[in-house]
Order: sequence, then structure tokens, then C-alpha cells
Amino acid sequence: MRLPIIKHVLGFIEQNDEDWVNETIELLESMSDISTLKDEELEVMGELLSNLYGSIEVHQMIKGGMDKKDAMNAFMKRVMGAIDK
Repeated sequence: MRLPIIKHVLGFIEQNDEDWVNETIELLESMSDISTLKDEELEVMGELLSNLYGSIEVHQMIKGGMDKKDAMNAFMKRVMGAIDK
């Protein structure tokens, strides 16, 4: 996951609506079922999906009252903690 991408998607959510991101997630998940996709293409789609899901999660924390910077830091700490295990 990359913070610049998550920040950008958060900005998009603020300007538009979270539903757009959820619909994009649905589309990418549906497209991942295409049997002719190469491994590299699936990897890119997976990376995009993880960033979109991360953005939604951070957005939920912000909606819950957390500061944007604190929400992003908390999310990344949790991600890094999961990777270290």
C-alpha cells in the first residue's frame, strides 16, 4: 500500500462520494475473474484494490472522528504490524 495513493483517493472521496470508490472496487474484483489476464495484470489490480480498501478504511476512521493524519498513521501502523507477523 502506498500513502500517496491513499491520500489521493481520500481527496476524491471528500470531493465526490465514497460510493464511487466502492463501485470501482466491485468492477476491479469482477475483472479479476477474466481468465486471460496475465499475472502482472492481476498483481496491479490487487495493488489497486488494496489501496482502495485502505482508503475506505481510513475514510471510515475519519468519519468516526479521528484526525486525517492520525487515521492514516494508525492504518499504516496496523498494516506494518500485520506484515511483521
